[in-house]
Amino acid sequence: MTIELRVLEPAEWDTWYGALELAFGGVPETIGETRLMRDLTEFDRSIGVWDGDECVGTAGAFSFRLSVPGGAQVPAAGVTMVSVAATHRRRGVLTSMMRRQLDDVRSWGEPLAVLTASEPAIYGRYGYGVATEQLSAEIDTSRVRIPVPEGSDEVRLRRVKPDDPAVRDACEAVYAAEVAARPGMLARRPGWERHPVVDAGKAKDGMSALQCVLAERDGEVVGFTLFHNKPEWDGSGPKGTIELRDLYALDPVAYASLWDFLFSIDLTSAVRAGNRPADDPFQYLVSDIRRCRIQLRDSLHLRPVEVGAALEARTYRTPVDVVFEVTDAFCPWNEGRWRLSGDSKGASCERTADPADLALSVNELGAAYLGGVSLAALARAGRVREIRSGALGEASAAFSSEIAPWLPHGF
Repeated sequence: MTIELRVLEPAEWDTWYGALELAFGGVPETIGETRLMRDLTEFDRSIGVWDGDECVGTAGAFSFRLSVPGGAQVPAAGVTMVSVAATHRRRGVLTSMMRRQLDDVRSWGEPLAVLTASEPAIYGRYGYGVATEQLSAEIDTSRVRIPVPEGSDEVRLRRVKPDDPAVRDACEAVYAAEVAARPGMLARRPGWERHPVVDAGKAKDGMSALQCVLAERDGEVVGFTLFHNKPEWDGSGPKGTIELRDLYALDPVAYASLWDFLFSIDLTSAVRAGNRPADDPFQYLVSDIRRCRIQLRDSLHLRPVEVGAALEARTYRTPVDVVFEVTDAFCPWNEGRWRLSGDSKGASCERTADPADLALSVNELGAAYLGGVSLAALARAGRVREIRSGALGEASAAFSSEIAPWLPHGF
């Protein structure tokens, strides 16, 4: 049979998504999760590779807007649902999809592509760099305390149904405020407000159904948390775990009040958080950081699809005027020298014949783009080369962000 790559048709979705599930182990998602993914699929931005009637490769690209340093929300292709059938590995299927996808993203005028990787070694060869980290923690709440903040008596905590439309709207408003403040977050398009609460009423894996508590001040929602309770007992008594899904707050008092609530839930002795920002403030509140079992891992992988447009889309913490010599074997239109001039108000980035100040690949630009990875650190790893003395310090300071970039949920 001839291998064919083509845009996904709605009638092919079940077969296409079944191939994706099989590639990820063959365990089907719940009906609610599957329905949500079908509703969110953008068919004209999704492709499949077919061997006769068999789907052997899948890839999609959500049309997102990504928050970047300076507060802009930049068009970004959210690369998703990528798989290759086990029977068709090492036959160029993935490379053909990545080639088609990045050409498409360029034609759509989107300067960035982003993804989360099942295996981080896969996507470097296509120009992606690890731009954000996620923090996980398993906190022993029988031994660790959060101080009760001054002003907490003004914050009311109220348990609500997480999938109530009014509750969902209030939580989305808090989330949107966080997007404006922190790079790396995705502005949620219509439909994505369902993502945090899909199957909210169902218990699974020994956990309770999804629970939601709002933090309110003067009748206004100023924070919320979504979590599951996993009750367990042993011979010495209860040892349940709170599985934290989300926690957002508009101010430090509401934030600490929500954490204090989670630490104080009866019959539990641990809070497990799987995805928090690397600079999450709870680390500076807890009484014993060692009993929080902190770990970091890669999260958002980012690729500049159009180097000039990408670097112009964000602002810079300090004034910068440097010429980058960029290599990009997979998207050769980015190859060459680019002069970046910018500050906290804006930037320009244009091709130039001037001598280069720094040499790097598009992977390093992607890693440093959101300000979570320093160009200086990449240089110490041998991945950025300084040509003009002083250029590395200038660029590294300019690219930095005072708040760690973070992707709060996958896609």
